[in-house]
Amino acid sequence: MDKKIITYILGWVLIVESIAMQIGTITSLIYKESNWIYFVIVGAASALVGFVLVKIMRRKNMVLYQKAGFAATALSWILLSLVGCLPFWISGEIPTFIDAFFEIVSGFTTTGSTILENVEGLSHGMLIWRSFSVWLGGMGVIVFLLALIPKLGGSQNIYLMRAESPGPIVGKAVPRMRNYAALLYGIYMGLTALEIILLLCGGMGIFDALNTGFASAGTGGFGVRNNNMAAYSHYSQVVIAIFLVLFGTNFSFYIMLLTKKFKQAFKMEELWLYIGIIAVSTLIISVNISSLYPTAYESFHQGFFYVTSIISTAGFGIYDVNRWPELSKAVIIIITFIGAMAGSTGGGFKVSRILILCKEVRKEFALLVHPRNVRTVKLDGKTVDHNIMRTTSVFLVVYLGIFILSFIIVAFEGKDVLTSFTAVAASINNTGPGLNLVGPAGNYSSFNILSKSVMIFDMIAGRLELYPLLLLFSPSAWKRA
Repeated sequence: MDKKIITYILGWVLIVESIAMQIGTITSLIYKESNWIYFVIVGAASALVGFVLVKIMRRKNMVLYQKAGFAATALSWILLSLVGCLPFWISGEIPTFIDAFFEIVSGFTTTGSTILENVEGLSHGMLIWRSFSVWLGGMGVIVFLLALIPKLGGSQNIYLMRAESPGPIVGKAVPRMRNYAALLYGIYMGLTALEIILLLCGGMGIFDALNTGFASAGTGGFGVRNNNMAAYSHYSQVVIAIFLVLFGTNFSFYIMLLTKKFKQAFKMEELWLYIGIIAVSTLIISVNISSLYPTAYESFHQGFFYVTSIISTAGFGIYDVNRWPELSKAVIIIITFIGAMAGSTGGGFKVSRILILCKEVRKEFALLVHPRNVRTVKLDGKTVDHNIMRTTSVFLVVYLGIFILSFIIVAFEGKDVLTSFTAVAASINNTGPGLNLVGPAGNYSSFNILSKSVMIFDMIAGRLELYPLLLLFSPSAWKRA
């Protein structure tokens, strides 16, 4: 494994983070808060170390292969979080390191879980940095580096993008990695800007609109009000819900639209299954909770908002869903595991994997009836490669293994089963809130250090699709081939 290239990438990560962190400095100065100094100190130290690493480790050949690409990505996300949590901790706004680390990991991985009991107690600078971490993590810092650094834009460095891009398939439209990454970020920034403008048009204040736009774009679910999205108008909630659907959509869909491949775009099977799941889930919940609300519109509004919030893995809340009937809670748990589309900013198991596995099951049943028939699994009219089928099946096994082990460890703390189960599910699927103590009206502050550490691992593993993080724990991976 080429450790010099990995270190070079880590240096650039530190530089990018030092610049990104200054959004907290600017905001603190605008609101005349004294906490700007912590962003400056941490940012300066991060930039200095980053420049030294980049200077020392610079090489002519910057090609990474799978092992090094995965390791570089996983280490980048750990380093991002270790540095990113320091302003919270050294300022004292989040007094303990484990809580500060948990909060920023939740941000960068776009999970949206929080240990804060009083969100409004944070300064404006810390709140904007907390929300911006979601935005930065939504599309991925490595994708940003691929767009920014010419030497990393070679087609061989697809392993960097694969490690950070959610879902089983990275589109083949990546012959020029740098251009592709820049296009992804262009679409991402455009949608974010549009949402913020629409929120401002609805009367939301600029600070709240920026935070909400950043958090929903990255599908992270961090709010700046103690009552989360319930603090805003129905108009704002509808805008947020619609954009959560958009950010949970595979960005390849938008690229197809921009390149005028309309027929191909709307033939995406994953897209229609994603929309179908949203529609059916919304209908079930809306009918099931109708007795709790005065009008059919209100029950539909509540159902649609929460379905879009959970399936996109944003985790915003406008109502304490612990009061909902058991059927609605069951639907929420199911779509927590399903998650968003591959190639989106959302987490979860991914709709594409559900689709592939369902088609594989159907194929096996057909072979039981007609064993001599030759059948293949097709997606969007194209045969799914056997390697993708194999990796999807293996991913399911690893995913379930990590989930079960994490659940057992967290359950040792002694909290009720639903709290422990949904806390782990929300962590590995990057959803944020669960049910009971970790519902939208609750938080994760009551968990002990061991449980928080497990959930930190799960959040990073879930965001990076398991393998890049697990690779770090393999001694053989660090030996030179």
